[in-house]
Amino acid sequence: MFGCKGLRIVLRILIWGIIVLVGCYAAVRLLFPLHYRSQLELYGKQYNVDPLLLAAVIRAESKFYPRAKSQVGALGLMQIVPQTGDWAAREMGLVDFDIDKLFDPAVNIQVGAWYLHGLVEEFDGDLVLALAAYNCGRGNVKKWLETKQETRAGIDLNGLPYAETRSYVRKVLRNYYWYQRIYRSNPL
Repeated sequence: MFGCKGLRIVLRILIWGIIVLVGCYAAVRLLFPLHYRSQLELYGKQYNVDPLLLAAVIRAESKFYPRAKSQVGALGLMQIVPQTGDWAAREMGLVDFDIDKLFDPAVNIQVGAWYLHGLVEEFDGDLVLALAAYNCGRGNVKKWLETKQETRAGIDLNGLPYAETRSYVRKVLRNYYWYQRIYRSNPL
């Protein structure tokens, strides 16, 4: 069927195909990095939050830049508002906490994981509502839920009250999907 020359051409095509696939996989891993793995694993396990979900939030919030500061004053990797950071640190019993520690990746991930776990618990495991609360505040989500006619089970992304929050939740869920796809078969 193939001569020697034809076989070499097929072999080259296969080799180049493998190179392209490996390159694409490496490129996707660059787009979805997994920095601070040890902290993600430690605090993910401690607070029962998937480390890949924490990475998805961090990618959406700060793109893994530990000195990130938003226009509203949210700080660090997980963009924690100082008021929330103070409250969480007191609740967690963190000693010698001050706001500047939110720029420390380990502290930021610890506080963020604890807070996100609390939101998931508060909203009965509903990740959409928990992420919405992480973005726009638990009080806003609770207030919105009180005015809804349908049950919690009937709520979807399009029903969230703020366009920015809908966009944020979509972004985190999209990140989470890719982090699971890339790293789940090759665990942390």
